[in-house]
Amino acid sequence: MLKITDLLDLTHTLARELFDGKEYAWEVLPDIKDFILELGKRLPEEEYELRGENVWVARDALVYPTAWLAGPCIVDHGAEVRHCAFVRGSAIIGKNAVVGNSTELKNVILFDSVQVPHYNYVGDSVLGYKAHMGAGSITSNVKSDKKLVVIRENEERMETGRKKVGAILGDNVEIGCGSVLNPGTVIGRCSRVYPLSSVRGTIPAHCVYKCAGEIEAIRE
Repeated sequence: MLKITDLLDLTHTLARELFDGKEYAWEVLPDIKDFILELGKRLPEEEYELRGENVWVARDALVYPTAWLAGPCIVDHGAEVRHCAFVRGSAIIGKNAVVGNSTELKNVILFDSVQVPHYNYVGDSVLGYKAHMGAGSITSNVKSDKKLVVIRENEERMETGRKKVGAILGDNVEIGCGSVLNPGTVIGRCSRVYPLSSVRGTIPAHCVYKCAGEIEAIRE
């Protein structure tokens, strides 16, 4: 369930080309900045306004006056970047996405209709279509021992070769308020995480994460 095809619908992001030739979503992280710089130059001027250096904002997007957008960055159609949001660069904010008050983004891809609406930190991460992070939930992207991040699924270990890897959220994932997604967390499509959780490793698709060791399949 770790592959891009297991987690993400690539028809719902401007960054679709970035995933070409890659098997796992975290493989795009080192390339986000250069991809945005190249893609931004190709965006139609009648649809996207250049606001400052390497910051492209769709003309029908809403960016509040106190939000800070550092380049390179793309804000797609219908997105909303609210008061005091801090976009530190290397970020693609998808169509109809919401970046809320005091939310901080760095080196991320938010697919279309993603919501990080209240006091979130999202760094070195990929959030799939319609993923939602509850108030105060964050991605932790650096291990406390500063070692390289390893992705774990059961007994399998996959080296990322990167010091900074946050979380990969599949499409339609729901993260409860106040939760921490530890470095290298991967959450499968349509899964949910209880509020105030500390999550690490890989959570299968269509499951509810209640706490470590207590994960249940969602009953339709």
